[in-house]
Amino acid sequence: MNIIKKAVRIKEWQRSSKIAAIVIIVIIAVFIGLSLLQLSEEEMMNYASDDVKQMIEEERDSTRKHLTITYNDLGVISYLSFTTSGAAAIKESYVCFLGQVYKADEGAGKLTGQMVNYTYRMLGKGENVLHGVKLTLLLTTASVLIGFIFSIFLALGKIAKNKIISKICSAYIFFFRGTPLLIQLFVVYFSIPGIFGFAWRDLFDTADTEAVYKGAFVAALIAFSLNTAAYCAEIVRAAIQSIDKGQHEAAKALGMSYAQTMSQIVIPQSIRRMIPPLCNEFVMMIKDVSLVFAISLMDITTISKNIMTSEGSYLVFIPALIIYLIITAIFTYIFNKIEIRLSVYE
Repeated sequence: MNIIKKAVRIKEWQRSSKIAAIVIIVIIAVFIGLSLLQLSEEEMMNYASDDVKQMIEEERDSTRKHLTITYNDLGVISYLSFTTSGAAAIKESYVCFLGQVYKADEGAGKLTGQMVNYTYRMLGKGENVLHGVKLTLLLTTASVLIGFIFSIFLALGKIAKNKIISKICSAYIFFFRGTPLLIQLFVVYFSIPGIFGFAWRDLFDTADTEAVYKGAFVAALIAFSLNTAAYCAEIVRAAIQSIDKGQHEAAKALGMSYAQTMSQIVIPQSIRRMIPPLCNEFVMMIKDVSLVFAISLMDITTISKNIMTSEGSYLVFIPALIIYLIITAIFTYIFNKIEIRLSVYE
């Protein structure tokens, strides 16, 4: 009966994988097809008003620029704007979709143009590697990986027979699970340097213009890793203790040490039981990383907040929300597939 169930689950998993692959291929094909219809920046400039075209020609060989040109290309849709300041201020905006150019100075066109502009900037286009989505994913992945490795030792320490080690590990877990992550971030970024008399930017070359942001990234990585370790430790502990105690006794009867029993028998079996809650912890960390706005680290949330401050538009948080939703949906789908794949052989 179990063999039949396993065969059915394998077929269902294979069928869903094929469907997912087809959907992904179709989406990529549609994206490529739509992007081929898009006009270049030079082609879109032909739709500018005569005044803007004249100003572009006048400033072509001039060192003083009064006209600001913004071009944001998201592949299937692009945004072009011209702005000047002063008494005779000019502001023109255009959106290109399916090879057609539309005015984006008011109404639905303006809203669409703003969304393209905000999304482009939050994705980190034209910025360095530690911006936008890239920073969010990098910080999340590194924090969970480091935290998980540390959590194995915390979990083993908590269930250890040595009461001193057990109490220390239990106190660590209680502390980081019982205090707000934002306060922990503040302590690591502000309090610890204040106590020991250093600055996180000092870890890097003082001539490096990105030293402040790199220092903030290191501080955030430490804070999130320590916090993740506490939560993952409980996941690891629960998974280890869910293994039947008879296996411990059998290993002991065979002359295996405690370390051999844990590394060769218990932990390998418990890994599959850790996967679902660890995946949930990863998804939660993606959203928790947004707290780095408090130390001005340029993730999705910080960039959207800065855009809101400069543009004066609260609409910027809508594409930010959508970006987070897309990221979590992608990873949730991947983790569900991993969980189904591992459960096939249970």
